[in-house]
Amino acid sequence: MREYLIPVCTRHDSLKTGFELGSEKLVIIGQERLKMEAKANGPSVNAGRVMDGPTNPMVTPLLTDLYQFTMAYAYWKAGKHNDRAVFDLYFRKNPFGGEFTVFAGLEECIKLIANFKLTEEEISFICETLPGSCEEGFVKYLRNIDCSDVEVYAISEGTVVFPKVPLLRVEGPVAVVQLLETPVLNLVNFASLVATNAARHRLVAGKSKMLLEFGLRRAQGPDGAISASKYCYIGGFDATSNVAAGRFFGIPLRGTHSHAFVSSFMSPDEILERSLHRSDGSSTCEDFVSLVQSWLSKIQWSKALGNSVGETNQSELAAFTSYALAFPNNFVALVDTYDVMRSGVPNFCAVALALNDLGYKSVGIRLDSGDLAYLSGEARKIFQIIEKEFELPGFGKTSITASNDLNEETLDALNKQGHEVDCYGIGTYLVTCYAQAALGCVFKLVEINNQPRIKLSEDVSKVSIPCKKRCYRLYGREGYSLVDIMTGENEPCPKVGERILCRHPFNESKRAYVVPQRVEELLKCYWPGKSGKVREELPALKDIRDHCIKQLEQMRPDHIRRLNPTPYKVSVSAKLYDFIHFLWLNEAPVGELQ
Repeated sequence: MREYLIPVCTRHDSLKTGFELGSEKLVIIGQERLKMEAKANGPSVNAGRVMDGPTNPMVTPLLTDLYQFTMAYAYWKAGKHNDRAVFDLYFRKNPFGGEFTVFAGLEECIKLIANFKLTEEEISFICETLPGSCEEGFVKYLRNIDCSDVEVYAISEGTVVFPKVPLLRVEGPVAVVQLLETPVLNLVNFASLVATNAARHRLVAGKSKMLLEFGLRRAQGPDGAISASKYCYIGGFDATSNVAAGRFFGIPLRGTHSHAFVSSFMSPDEILERSLHRSDGSSTCEDFVSLVQSWLSKIQWSKALGNSVGETNQSELAAFTSYALAFPNNFVALVDTYDVMRSGVPNFCAVALALNDLGYKSVGIRLDSGDLAYLSGEARKIFQIIEKEFELPGFGKTSITASNDLNEETLDALNKQGHEVDCYGIGTYLVTCYAQAALGCVFKLVEINNQPRIKLSEDVSKVSIPCKKRCYRLYGREGYSLVDIMTGENEPCPKVGERILCRHPFNESKRAYVVPQRVEELLKCYWPGKSGKVREELPALKDIRDHCIKQLEQMRPDHIRRLNPTPYKVSVSAKLYDFIHFLWLNEAPVGELQ
């Protein structure tokens, strides 16, 4: 029997059962089952559990690179495993040739950390996998590992972020934090990439257009699809076709029918149930099919349309009629199966007008091929003529949706050509992030046992910024953010109205004074460990989406424009700048010429 587990299940249980083969029976695991399984797996598994595990049951402590466990063993063997370490997670370059990124994936990271615990089966596998033999002391150590002594500080999910600024700062015993490196990178990299891709599509489409994510069938596997739906919604999309994502996350669902539905009909004679109640239930139209045919005749004989409508495809008309009978309150027709203007649009109008007679209002049409700018314009003209001809207020504004492998460039081209599309259904290029394969976040040690550490490289972009830092966003008079600045942990916070020197981390000539009108601290405590600090609550998905949209509105337009955007300034304080270069000179070997 195949069992599908709801997210409330513990992640180790769902790993064992979520992918078993067998029948398609859906099993919802109840609380009693959870208690029984927790007891069977040992008392420590769910102890102190404060939130549900990650959405994907495959996200476990084993979702990591082997070298994390080899390092953990080596740390333990050297007696360093409890050394207090600080790691920064950040990226080095904005994606898609742009100058901004949307941070996403934080909630899943915190869920992983809150439920981080190895099972006996996992520990046995690790010990069998590690080269050489694991000592019993290390096995005991692995049994007791959790994140109760880990602290996580992060920028709020949905925030617009920039290179070098830590998205997460993770503090704790070095061996434990090292084990978190790969899974948190995995959870942040794609999430932030696809959220950024969605935000870029939203900026090109404009605020007034509806954006639908249609990428499930083209995504990289089930998790790629589920994650893409979630993070496209954060990035500004309005709905998804992905039913599972709708269930998991409460994202609005949208979908109509495919070409197969249209071509499956041969003639109106196939429609057996022809009656349709009026929308108010006051009466019944016994032969809706005939009503549709009568409206098609009126359209064909309309002088206002200049007799441009001839014979239409009757099997397509039958499909539209049948679909309208099934969904009279939500009738949308895919009009390009045979011919958009000669058949699809007139057939849609005939059905829509018949529905109107019974008090229903049709939603619109979908175009999935052809010249979208031209076809949407011609369809709009017909809708407007029919509105005037038959005195139907609002019919001219009938919604037009476009799909067919749309991407950022296509939307931009449509805007330049002029079009009448109200809604875009976007799939492949959106969810696969076709324009860029990965974001490239990194996880670097910046401090251990209160001693700052730096990673050097001949490539300056790969030099890390050492020590535990605080990060601020400084806003100007117009309300736009001017610069992000990193300071040492113990430096005073920038103050409104007071001038502060902002320096490029590595280029001594790039510097500027800023007098902020508003100061926002970026890193907040999302997992306090044993620190006793107040934990920031994880917001609802809709709130994250609203935050993202507001963030984009607060950015200066030249920073987020599609072509030749202005780079956003990321800086360090003068004191931190001096310390970076002192440490750099101190750690870099001195060459000798002979």
